[in-house]
Amino acid sequence: MQIYTIDDFQAMPWANGGGRTLQLFRLPHPQRPEAFALRFSIAEVAQGGPFSHFPGVDRQLGLLEGEGMALNLADGRSLTLDQLGQVAAFEGEVGVACRLLGGPLRDCNLMLARDWGQGDLKRMAWEMDETWTLSADDLALLYLQQGRWQAEGQTLPGGCLLLLERDAITLRVDGPAVAWLARVTRLPT
Repeated sequence: MQIYTIDDFQAMPWANGGGRTLQLFRLPHPQRPEAFALRFSIAEVAQGGPFSHFPGVDRQLGLLEGEGMALNLADGRSLTLDQLGQVAAFEGEVGVACRLLGGPLRDCNLMLARDWGQGDLKRMAWEMDETWTLSADDLALLYLQQGRWQAEGQTLPGGCLLLLERDAITLRVDGPAVAWLARVTRLPT
């Protein structure tokens, strides 16, 4: 298990210049080092507008905080995220126009190069003390959004990211907690 904290995260502007993202983790693409194979981030969305284009990338976007957003995709689909934990999936090359349903929001983003891997993003919530085992057949990223967490006898820093690679860990949640789990499988080469 690797632990990444706020000191490891990278704040950066969106590719289209319309906002800011906190990149929690980035894995370079093995054939195109300037591009990413995997990117996991949290975006601060203060206003609606177009999304950045990421050709060849599959995106999953989950509502972390706020009243939500409506997404109109250039391929004719409409997606609405108006409940915490909802996740929308779409291709990075499709044009997306975002309209906020209320004030500013934060969202969790999993982006994977289509020729490198596949993944799944979901929100997990606990209301009481609980022990939970997380295992990764390939890669698992767990963003500890809220709560008090312990692993292997140590208290984990708030808002950290855990990375497991073909590994397992037992976590203890002390009281109410929320985390975002991204499970990733690399495609055979």
